[in-house]
Amino acid sequence: MSEPSKRPDSSERHEAIDISDFVYAATGARVRRLTMPDGSHWFPAVDVCKELGYTTPRKALTDHVPQGNRESLETVTGSHCLSIPAGREWRRDLQLIDLQGLILLVQACTKPACAPFKQWVAEVIETIQREGSYTLEKAEVQPTEPGAPIAYAMPEQVAEAIVRLEAHNLQLDEELANGQRKSIELQQQTLVLQQERLVLLQETVTLQREMLATQKATLAVQQAMVRALERIADRLDALVMDGRTPGEHVKALPTTASVLADWRQRLSVTADVWTVAVVIAPVLVEKGELREPLESIAARTGLSVHRVNECLRLLRKHACIRSRGGAEDGAPVYVLNQA
Repeated sequence: MSEPSKRPDSSERHEAIDISDFVYAATGARVRRLTMPDGSHWFPAVDVCKELGYTTPRKALTDHVPQGNRESLETVTGSHCLSIPAGREWRRDLQLIDLQGLILLVQACTKPACAPFKQWVAEVIETIQREGSYTLEKAEVQPTEPGAPIAYAMPEQVAEAIVRLEAHNLQLDEELANGQRKSIELQQQTLVLQQERLVLLQETVTLQREMLATQKATLAVQQAMVRALERIADRLDALVMDGRTPGEHVKALPTTASVLADWRQRLSVTADVWTVAVVIAPVLVEKGELREPLESIAARTGLSVHRVNECLRLLRKHACIRSRGGAEDGAPVYVLNQA
């Protein structure tokens, strides 16, 4: 085996290196990279492990990368008197791997996309063993200016892998953009539906309130009709008891004056009885019944409760009024007893 060629200096290594393209072909994504003044490259281990599919970066480094090929960000930048890059992701304890460590991680990767990179590394090793050195092929078109760096051709299989991955990434970017547009459209449609639903709920609440108000008004009308029907029934009962027909009752509805005149003919009206009659007659004519405590009538007439009771008893005795029991509050209930 021939003797290996002399190791090129740092400037030559920096000009000839295309390792970032090889890494891109293997991982399918650009990873962050720090290039030191001497041309060496360091890569965040978490980025490389994520793109290669390693679930536990710490275990991947322990299994595949020697200690000499990995350092913390603070150690790497400190040795070159560089400041740590700005940003929350560039922590002082961030683990970095050098070029050799990155190659070891890629070689241990089982992703099909890493195959072109592995094949190229195998070709490099075979060429070095056979010829003692390996150099990238020079490009067909070389710079004409003196001192310009020499361009090197990328291995065909790696270049093809990069093109395929670029096309795949462009397709993924387009699909992502389409997905984002659809998501925005869906969110807008959802917002419109929510607004329509809110309007519908507000209209429903308004209708329910209107229905409730209508029901209350209907209930009030029904209650008034019930009270009116009760008064009519009471008057019909009075007509039956008095021997009159409903037609006759309709023709001669009582008035306060006619009631008082009828009462004068039925009994000898004293001053006290007349005072009570003047108070209760309008109520009986207007409402069809009297539901008032004796104390209230006594207060309105100036008579005693006992005297008011005697006057009412006298009116009942002469068939001027008749009793209908008692109200909820205990007050006696009277109705007209027309002749």
